[in-house]
Amino acid sequence: MSKCLEPITRRVFLEKSGVAIAATSLLPSNALSYARIIGANDRISLGHIGIGNRGTDLDLIASKLKTSHNVEMTAVCDLWSVNRDKAAATNASYYARRPRAVQHFEDLLSMKDVDGVLISTPEHSHSPILKLAAEAGKDAYVEKPMGNVLAETKAARDAVIQAKTIVQVGTQHRSEPYQKAAQQVVSGGALGDISKVEIVWNYHGPRWRGRPEVKQIREQDTDWKKWLMTKPNRPFDPQLYFEFRLYREFSSGIPDQWMSHAIDLVHWFMDDHFPKSVVSHGGVFAWHDGRETADTFHTLLEYPKGFLVSYSTSFGNDAPSFTRYMGKKATLINIGGEGSPRYQQIEEKGTHEDDADIESKRGSKFITLPGQKLPPTGIDDLTLEHMGNWFDCIRSRKQPDSTVHDGFAHSVACMMAAEAYFTGKKVYWDAGSEMILEQPPGTA
Repeated sequence: MSKCLEPITRRVFLEKSGVAIAATSLLPSNALSYARIIGANDRISLGHIGIGNRGTDLDLIASKLKTSHNVEMTAVCDLWSVNRDKAAATNASYYARRPRAVQHFEDLLSMKDVDGVLISTPEHSHSPILKLAAEAGKDAYVEKPMGNVLAETKAARDAVIQAKTIVQVGTQHRSEPYQKAAQQVVSGGALGDISKVEIVWNYHGPRWRGRPEVKQIREQDTDWKKWLMTKPNRPFDPQLYFEFRLYREFSSGIPDQWMSHAIDLVHWFMDDHFPKSVVSHGGVFAWHDGRETADTFHTLLEYPKGFLVSYSTSFGNDAPSFTRYMGKKATLINIGGEGSPRYQQIEEKGTHEDDADIESKRGSKFITLPGQKLPPTGIDDLTLEHMGNWFDCIRSRKQPDSTVHDGFAHSVACMMAAEAYFTGKKVYWDAGSEMILEQPPGTA
């Protein structure tokens, strides 16, 4: 069983970020919260909203925990009839009982017996649906990014705070054992003062383009206006429906999908949660296929504690990926791309000017777990710990590994990176007003 975090208030969270703002408490020790506590022998009833590729993964993960955590998928929802029918059949095979299948998420949220919902819809609808789930009193596992429109993301966070629901944001690496071990190295001061974090994640291919479902879907088999959610109406577009990450109005692409994981780890490791300022650059240099979001992207984020984060991704080359936390005492290198469990700690000793062979003389060690060998440089997205942690916290009413506050913070960083890219301007975070500005706060 995974361990839940202690209850957290937004005030404490912001104070840790260097921002003391009075806020609503998120302590679960009240009558409403106790009424929600599910006993160890009571089955957790789940509903799932939006079941495409990642949603199918989440269903599989939940099913693997059905016995250890006593859960069952009792309802599924997807606008497209093909996904909906497939999800119902798949979950029937997992639980030997067919879940209820509905087209619209409002119908699922109205089901009194559903305790928690999984939200894995396109990212432009994450925050609006999370807000409504909280208002319906449902605990939620919401995929990242938690949101990509600032006002909608704030509204979702505030609704969760008000309702005191248990929300796990799908940045699953926070629950993985090697990431936890690496975080302890950084937070324990072994690296010394850290001035820079470098993140390079690469992939060779036209990411998100070429989905086969584009040629399969018919407008009469879905609800196009409902899919658009808060966006203006437009003619039905099957390519947008499935390849939305390439279209600016619906996704920022690389920041929303890849950087959200990377920057969330930085926030956790460094205990600094909102960028002070951000600049970005990039473009479509590899795949000239009509995409509106970059296939080659680089952003620089300055943080209040006094360090710089460099994040870059290329879809035109699969050169080795890495992350480096660069301190005055040592460097921590994550060898591999997103989620790699292989971390190497190398002491900072000497300089190349004084000794051309200095690298061979620097002490180093890999971070390993008791009784474990050197881990691989890659990992899939099917780890069980994060979902298990959410189930544990649904029962205990304590906060999970990736809270709604963590989701809000990574969303802000990604929105700032996207705005800096699309506007070509340096942008700033005003912690007091919670606004993204084009000039430093207080200089107007």
